[in-house]
Amino acid sequence: MTNETEQQKNLSLDRGLFFINYKSADDSVSPPRVIVAPAQGHERRMEIILHPDATEPILYSPNSGLVVRINTPATLQVQVRPTRPGGSRSAIVRVEQIQAGRIPDAASSGNGVGLHVATEGLKVLGHVAGRGDIVVGPDAWIAGPAAPSRVEGVALEWPDKPASIDIRYAVQFANGQTGSGKMVPLGTYAGTRGRALPLTGVVLEMSGTDELKFVAEAGFLNAPTLRAVGKRVVLSGPTSREPLVGIRIGIERSAPAEVVATSAIPRKSAGSARVRVFRSQQRQAGAAR
Repeated sequence: MTNETEQQKNLSLDRGLFFINYKSADDSVSPPRVIVAPAQGHERRMEIILHPDATEPILYSPNSGLVVRINTPATLQVQVRPTRPGGSRSAIVRVEQIQAGRIPDAASSGNGVGLHVATEGLKVLGHVAGRGDIVVGPDAWIAGPAAPSRVEGVALEWPDKPASIDIRYAVQFANGQTGSGKMVPLGTYAGTRGRALPLTGVVLEMSGTDELKFVAEAGFLNAPTLRAVGKRVVLSGPTSREPLVGIRIGIERSAPAEVVATSAIPRKSAGSARVRVFRSQQRQAGAAR
């Protein structure tokens, strides 16, 4: 990954035939493109078989696909790129192994390898002393190790959140300030402004899904950076009285038993989304990290 405009996943595949199936996209009007290519140095290990009317290994819309023949174990790159500036990068692609004499069942949710980008729309607002409100995307620091400063309030926004998912959160103050520990719904500001009351804790809760989880990090004054993962996350310093001086929050897909790889995208971009790969067959090779 070199920028914020595409998402890429490297898949390590065994010898065999694989159907690359562009299943769906969040944006049906301008769906992102899916680009398939051998990893550098693996060009001679595979053959990409296109539709007779296609000239390049690019899938422009859902319900399209191509076949990859792997001669010796190799790495395949799958990229998701928006079709317009600021466009959606959310797509589901399945890499389905074709067994000898069998056609992959595209309708079966249990088959193949899923590539999913779903939480890039999350926004985190933090009110920082001396700087005011700061809004970032998932996995980006508000204040934090590079510029620690008192965080006095937070709010989460996720316009594209699935309706079945419920997210609530709370903040805590050292002096028992009114509102300390009170859970509020998504989109609600929790904390104070202009009162020099730094937060000493943050609680995040998610329900209505078994597939997603919070991944959060927080810095507290004179304490090591804390990292917490789960559907319920509690962030606080060693004594629960240290001021919060940095926080970043993301949402990731949970790893079920069959997961063979997590994100291959470095956490260097405030707006970068997440990509996940899932195994469907016992013989399917793991994806490269």
